[in-house]
Amino acid sequence: MKRAKRIYVLLGVLAVVCVAAFTVVHYQEEQERIANTDEVILEVDPDAVESLSWSYDDQSLAFHKDEHWIYDEDEAFSVDEEKINALLEQFQSFGATFIIEDVTDFGQYGLDNPVCTIDIATADTSYEIQLGDFSTMDAQRYVSIGDGNVYLVQNDPMDSFEVTIQDLIQNDETPDFDQVSSIRFSGADSYEAVWQEENTYTACADDHYFVQEGDAWLPLDTSRVESYLNTISSLDPDDYVTYSAGEEDLDAFGLDDPELTVTVQYTAEDEEGNQTAETFTISVSRDPAEREAAAAETEETDSETTEEDITAYVRIGDSKIIYQIAGTSYEKLMAATYDDLRHREVFTADFADVTGLEITLEGSTYQITSEGTGDDKTFSYGEEELEIGDLQSALESLAAASFTEESPDQKEEISLTVTLDNENVQEIRIQLYRYDGEQCLAVVDGEPVSLVPRSSVVDLIEAVNAIVL
Repeated sequence: MKRAKRIYVLLGVLAVVCVAAFTVVHYQEEQERIANTDEVILEVDPDAVESLSWSYDDQSLAFHKDEHWIYDEDEAFSVDEEKINALLEQFQSFGATFIIEDVTDFGQYGLDNPVCTIDIATADTSYEIQLGDFSTMDAQRYVSIGDGNVYLVQNDPMDSFEVTIQDLIQNDETPDFDQVSSIRFSGADSYEAVWQEENTYTACADDHYFVQEGDAWLPLDTSRVESYLNTISSLDPDDYVTYSAGEEDLDAFGLDDPELTVTVQYTAEDEEGNQTAETFTISVSRDPAEREAAAAETEETDSETTEEDITAYVRIGDSKIIYQIAGTSYEKLMAATYDDLRHREVFTADFADVTGLEITLEGSTYQITSEGTGDDKTFSYGEEELEIGDLQSALESLAAASFTEESPDQKEEISLTVTLDNENVQEIRIQLYRYDGEQCLAVVDGEPVSLVPRSSVVDLIEAVNAIVL
C-alpha cells in the first residue's frame, strides 16, 4: 500500500514538472520570437564618425577624429587610417540573418557579459554594439545594438576588432624598385653601385650595375643586386619597439651609428603613369651590447652566431618608428658588400659568344675552333667535330668559394684563352693554380680573383682530356 502511495506521489510531481516545463516553453515562445531576416540593422556613414572605441579581453582602445584619426592615449602614435576606416565600413550596411525579438534573458546569448563592446559616435548619434557568444550551430555571432533584440550576423565583427594597438600603427612602407639609378652602401664596405642601361665594359650582356674604381667600372651580378633589392621590398617591418624614437632610443638600438645604411635612388610610377624621382633609405644595426659581445667572441674564438642569437633593428629614413627584425632578415640585409654582390662565376660571358679556346694543360697547348653562328655553330678540335657540352658545363661551373687578391705561388693546373664575338670584350684568359688540397686559385686576365673548389677544376681538366686524348 505504501509503495502504491509513493508511485502516486511521484506521478503527481512529474505531472507538475511537465506542466511547468510546458508553461515555461510556451511563455518563452510568446516572449522571444525567432525569425529569419535580411534586415540591415545599422547604417553608419564612416566619414561621419567622430570617435571609435572598443574593449575586449581586458583591453580597451579608443580613437577620435580631428581631420585625422588620433589615438586617445598618445597623439604621437601614427594611426593607420585605412585600418580604422576598414573597421567602420562593416557598419555602413550591417545586416543580420536571424532576429530574436522581445529578449528577456540576454545571458543565454552571452550578452550579459559581452566578449566585445564597440562604441561609435557621430555628431548626432551614438551607437553601442555588443558582441556575444559565437553560435557554432549557425557559425554566426550574437549581436545586440541596444534595441531590445538579439541578432545573428554572418559577418562577425570580432574578425576585425580582435586586434592590438600594434596592429593599428601606420607602418613605414618598403617600395618596389622598378627603375633604380643608384644604390649607396655605407658601412664596413662603403661604395656606390650605378645602373647603366648600356653596358660597354664587360662580356656579360646582363651586367648593368657597376662600381667605379679609379678609371675602371667593375660589374656587379645583376641577379644578386635585384635579389638584394627584393629583400628590402619584401621586408615590410611591423614589429616596432618604439614609435617616437629620440636620440636616446637611436643610441639604445644602435641606430645613431648604424652598421649599414642603404640609400636607393629610383623612379616611381603612379597609376596614371606619372614618374617621379624618389629616394629610399634604410638603416640596419644589431643590438649594441650583442654586437660588442659578438665582436669579442670573433676575436677570441671561432664560434659562429646563429640567426636565433641575433637581435637587430631597422629604421626607414628619418622615421620615428624603430622596428625589430628577425635574424634571417638582418643577415640578408647585411650581405651588401662588393664581394656579396659581385659575380661568383669565373667565366661570366655568354657561351654562345665563344668562337674558340686555346687550352694549355701539362705543358701542351690545344686549339678548339668554331664555325657558324647561333644554333648552327659547331666546334672542332683539329679535323674532328666536337660535342662541346661537357667542356661548356665545366667552364661555366667554375665559381668562387671566396674572393682573394692573393698572387699564385704554386703550379698552374690549366689555363684557357677564350675568344669571343663580343663588342666589349674579345678575349678572356683564365688561369687556374694549385692552392691547397681543396681549392685552386683563379686568375682572370692577369688579376687574382677567387678561390674555386678543386673538384671543379678537376672536372674541367677531365672535360679537356676527353677531347684531346
